[in-house]
Amino acid sequence: MSSRNRDSEFADFVRAHRGSLMATARLLAAGDPHLAEDLVQTSLIRVYLAWARARSGNPVAYARRTLVNCSTDHRRRGFTRREHSWSELPETVAPEAGAEDLDAALIAALGTLPPRMRAAIVLRHVHDLSVEETADALGCSAGTVKSQTSRGLDKLRAVLNVPTLEGDHR
Repeated sequence: MSSRNRDSEFADFVRAHRGSLMATARLLAAGDPHLAEDLVQTSLIRVYLAWARARSGNPVAYARRTLVNCSTDHRRRGFTRREHSWSELPETVAPEAGAEDLDAALIAALGTLPPRMRAAIVLRHVHDLSVEETADALGCSAGTVKSQTSRGLDKLRAVLNVPTLEGDHR
């Protein structure tokens, strides 16, 4: 494939799927639009570099997995573990047009979950992926997805004060 055709094909992919990748990234970043933008840009660079491999299968799934990996890599960096103090409060940012319309409390509650647990919840319940598809995206077993999802939902229920059903014996 020529360089021009490759670039054109990749540009079409980005135009078609960047919005959904941004929505996923905002959830993985617990609502931080700046981090979400960085994650999407980094993942798109990685997808572009591996475009021949990505396009041969399911490029959307490849990009989503790359996005989750970028989120995990970001959390592992040392500088993200330190607190930063500021003399003034930051400006508030208006929600991005086209962003998923999720309750701010839910986004804040997602921010209380560890990154891999948050990714499992987002992929399973926002993107409606199967357990197997989520396991593939996260690079783990189906059992890990099930346990991370179950624990994550329990934590979200506790943070959001959502009562469990009487028949729910978790």
